[in-house]
This record gives sequence, C-alpha cells and structure tokens, in this order.
Amino acid sequence: MAPARLGTNFRWLLGSSWVSQVGDGIALAAGPLLIASQTHDPFLVAMGALLQRLPWLLFGLYAGVLADRLDRRLVVIVVDLMRVAVLAVLVTAISTDHVDIGLVLATLFLFGTAEVFADTTSSTLLPMVVAKRDLGVANARLMAGFVTINQMLGPPVGAALFAAGMAWPFVTQAVCVLLGAGLIARMRLPLVPPPEVKKRVSQDILEGLRWTWRHPAVRTLTLTIVTFNITFGAAWSVLVLYSLKTLDMGEVGFGLLTTAGAVGGLVAIGTYDWLEKRFSLGNIMRVGLIIETFTHLALALNRSGIGAMVILFVFGAHAFVWGTTSRTVRMRAVPTEFQGRVGSVYMVGVFGSMVVGTGLGGVIAGQWGIVAPFWFAFVGSGLLVLLIWNQMPHIAHADEAQVAAEQ
Repeated sequence: MAPARLGTNFRWLLGSSWVSQVGDGIALAAGPLLIASQTHDPFLVAMGALLQRLPWLLFGLYAGVLADRLDRRLVVIVVDLMRVAVLAVLVTAISTDHVDIGLVLATLFLFGTAEVFADTTSSTLLPMVVAKRDLGVANARLMAGFVTINQMLGPPVGAALFAAGMAWPFVTQAVCVLLGAGLIARMRLPLVPPPEVKKRVSQDILEGLRWTWRHPAVRTLTLTIVTFNITFGAAWSVLVLYSLKTLDMGEVGFGLLTTAGAVGGLVAIGTYDWLEKRFSLGNIMRVGLIIETFTHLALALNRSGIGAMVILFVFGAHAFVWGTTSRTVRMRAVPTEFQGRVGSVYMVGVFGSMVVGTGLGGVIAGQWGIVAPFWFAFVGSGLLVLLIWNQMPHIAHADEAQVAAEQ
C-alpha cells in the first residue's frame, strides 16, 4: 500500500488520512442520527446537511490563501486541534444532557468550517513529498482510504456506536482527528518560501482565480467537474425516491444501492496501478466521461433493482478512477506556491455545483417526475463530452515534460 519509493513522509500522510477517514466515516451515520434524535422537522434536518457544505462556499477561497501563506503542516495540526475542541464541547453537552438542535447545528457548522481549512491545506502536502511521476499511485492510496474506511466501514461503526451511547461516536471521532494530527506532526516538509510582498487576501484570491483561468488544462478540468457535479447532483438528489418508488426496493434496497457503488470503488482500488501503466491518462479520462454520461441514461431506462445495483457498481469504479486521475492531473500541473489557492477554487466549484445540482434535481423531479433528473443529467453530460472530447489528451498530459524531467 505504501511503496518504498514514495518515502516516509508519504507514509505519515497516508496514515493520517486513513485515521481521519475512520472518524469522518463514523460521523456520516452518527451526525444524521444525532439530528434525528433532537428533531423531526424536515427543515432543520435539511439545515444539518446544508451547514456542512456551506463553509466551503463561505471560506473555501480564504482557506486556499492561508495554505499558500503559512506553514502548511502547522495549519493542519492547529485546525485539527480546533476540530477536537469542537467535538469536546459536543460530547460534554451530550454527556450532561444539555444538547439541543441549536447546539448540534452550530457544532456542524463550526466543524465543517474547520474541515474546510484542514482539507484544503492537507491536499497541498502530497505534491510536496511525492514526485510528479508517482502522484497517480499516491492519490490512489489516499482515495482507497476514502472508499473502504469512510464509505464502507465508518457508517455502520458510527451507527453501532450511537446505539451504544449517543456520545461514543463523537468521542471516537475526536480521538481519530487527534491521532491524525499527531501523524502529520511527524512529517518533514520542504520549505515553501513565503510571499515576498504582503498582499491583501482578495489579491491572493484573484491570483488563484487568474492562474486557474489562464491554464487551459486546469481551467477545462475545473469547468468539467463543475458541470458534471451539477448533472450528478440533480440525478443523485432523487436517488432515494428512485429506489423507493420507481424500483420499489425499500429502505434496505436503497442501502444496497449505495453499497454497490462503494464495492465498485473497492474493486477499482486494485486495478488503478494496472490501468495507469497500460493506458494514457487521456484515454482513462475519456472512458470516464462515457461511463458518467451513460450511467444517467441507464438509470433513466432501468426499472430493476438488480440492474440499478450493477449500474452503480460500475459507476462506483468509475468515480474512484476519475477522482484519482483528476486529482493527479491537477497536482502535477499546479506549482507548489499555488496549490492551496487553485485547489480551493476547484473545491468551491465542486461543492457549489453540487448545491446547484441538488436544487435543480428537486425542481425537475417535482415538475416532470422522479426519472426526469436522470434524463437531464444524461443530456447535460453528453453535451459536455462532445465539447471537451478532443481536449482530454491535452488536459491529462499537459505536464508530460515536467514528469519526464524527473524520471
């Protein structure tokens, strides 16, 4: 899992990421369960989901500036300690029977805000400790933790801990975050010179936006993920209704659909190294575009629970491969001093487009039926594929000269 050529620093980073994924996966189940234990108001339940994504839109670009200005290792450690402090307040409130929905929502917002700064900064560490030619393998290892621990292992453990005692999942999450910070503290990073001229934060943000826009490969990659997340968000916003009403699979069936996607990602973990050695990144990304587009069409036409599980299994494998490849392409192309700001532009686009897509999916389904968002996603994705098909090889291999120079 951690080849020797990737170095000791990568092992500390990998260990920190995987430990943190345990805590985050536990929270995927425990967070909604905690909200449901305090209220059954649909508006407040929806606010819980919104308050976890809203910090990306409010603070994402500022987090990128901070990552490029300060000691990145120290930023991750400090922000992780802040997350532990927020969880400690929540655990204390639960243990003393002083918890209420207001406190829960406030905790989600504060934790989400700290997570924005932690995730933005930690994403800049990998290209500092791994050579460009090895970023694909390294990203695959980090993504493996997300698929296996966060998506598959964490939620059932979180639900079981919540059943044992309302505070236990959050105690466990705090311990995981603290361990993750300790592993980051073991890393030894190359020095990144601070900016020579002190600028306003707004100027640094504009520099990140300009760099992203002026780099053809990163610009197209960012616009692609924004567009695909609008179509994806629209389709997936009604997935639970699609499962319950269109496929008549019941609550357990919906869980099986999400599990099928995670299993697909698990299978892809073992094949990524093989894919990267035998196929160009451009062709890998082209196949991914096709799979993404026809996933929506297949779900729109499908009326079988088994069929939906097969479709989502394939989609889960694609999502792992696409996520790993796109992160690798972006990290290779962006200079070290811009990793925070360009990465934050990308992530703000990811979360902002998901919010837009989710809203569109609800409106479309309300007007034209549950399957309509899948048709919308198929048409929108198909048009994008036609527009960027010829650009994919250039996007994926824009940095080939730099990679070759390191070999």
